[in-house]
Amino acid sequence: MQIETLPVTAAIGHILCHNIADAQGRKAFNKGRQLQADDVPRLAELGCTTVRVAVLEADDVHEDEAALRLAQAVAGAGVVIGEPYAGRVNLRAAYNGPLMIDAEALLAINLIDGLTVATLPPYTLVSAGQMLATIKIIPFAVPASDIARAGAVAGEQGVLRVAPFVRCRIGVALVSSPSARARVERGVLPAIVGRITDLGATMVAWHHVPPDESEVAAGLTSLVAAGADLIITAGETSVVDRDDVIPRAVRRIGGEIAHYGAPVEPGNLLLLAYVPGSADRIPLIGAPGCVRSRDQNIVDLILPRLMANEQLGKYEIVSLGLGGLLGSVRRG
Repeated sequence: MQIETLPVTAAIGHILCHNIADAQGRKAFNKGRQLQADDVPRLAELGCTTVRVAVLEADDVHEDEAALRLAQAVAGAGVVIGEPYAGRVNLRAAYNGPLMIDAEALLAINLIDGLTVATLPPYTLVSAGQMLATIKIIPFAVPASDIARAGAVAGEQGVLRVAPFVRCRIGVALVSSPSARARVERGVLPAIVGRITDLGATMVAWHHVPPDESEVAAGLTSLVAAGADLIITAGETSVVDRDDVIPRAVRRIGGEIAHYGAPVEPGNLLLLAYVPGSADRIPLIGAPGCVRSRDQNIVDLILPRLMANEQLGKYEIVSLGLGGLLGSVRRG
């Protein structure tokens, strides 16, 4: 693409580089317009004898077509592509779920001159119809080879997708002494139910169990038998050690501890585990005491991802440390 100053009659078919206003300052021609023969008289009325235009080369792709092609390359499952306009295409969510982004691929595409893709932060919980990203082609045209490079980087899966919720049958085990049962049920259960309801999930069963390894193990087994495909435990106190009652109960029924402790506040004392299910491993969140509050905490960061069947482990949990000081603490 070349930028040239041409006589109006020679500029027909080329792209106007700047807005042109009339004598009252009103916009008469928008930049990015492909000039047509019938524009010549109006330009003459405005006193234009020459105009600055972008002259496309044989392998150049117009900004609108380039934006659409890039959108088609970037968009994965659950992403709706909008109509191109002025070199821009917006991407929206087809359904609710966490936004999954290939950050390395996104960076590689944005390193290609003239191509830009701006997204929401990764793992943002999005709703159907919500904007996820906007694509903007900076010049009026880009080489077709650059769009092809971006497509190769994006691959078959695209760069961003919305992960649908597939684990929507939640089981809850409240662990406390009998004397604290009423207080725990009153303080913890509504907050958990509120969270899962907001995500469109259902609590299929819940149990109160005393802080005894065998009792907790039996409670977890009962939740699995009730059809739970994700389990949340909470109670009188947070899990304080890998050898605490709840982790021991997890191991007792053949489960494994994926990670204990998180660089997130509120939520440092998180337990993440997996227990055997009828078809696969069932994720278990050992919720810290902050689950009692509806303010954002570690449970809000990982529950949607687990419901979307992402297999979280130590790496994923410790990666939350970047940005892990959450709003309710920052205000303190």
